Amino acid sequence: MVIELADIRIHADQKEHFEKTISYALQNILSKSTGFVNYEISHSIESPERYVLRVCWETVEHHTTGFRQSANYQEWQKLVSPFFAQRPIVEHFEIVVR
Repeated sequence: MVIELADIRIHADQKEHFEKTISYALQNILSKSTGFVNYEISHSIESPERYVLRVCWETVEHHTTGFRQSANYQEWQKLVSPFFAQRPIVEHFEIVVR
């Protein structure tokens, strides 16, 4: 399993609308992708415009080539990218200790 972490910064005063939109996109687009395992999104207490999205994939390729090269990705981008104050920082991780 591979963990995708996305550090997301949104425009000020967009919290409620962003949370509704990303919730919809996660449930109806991302979660339907091949290789998807699960997700969670966290909101920063200290930095109100910051979120961290954690998505588990079966393999890194399920994210990088499967999802990112799909029509689902285009729909995902159309919905969530207008909220971004800057391009999210996205990295992939593997679990080494549980």
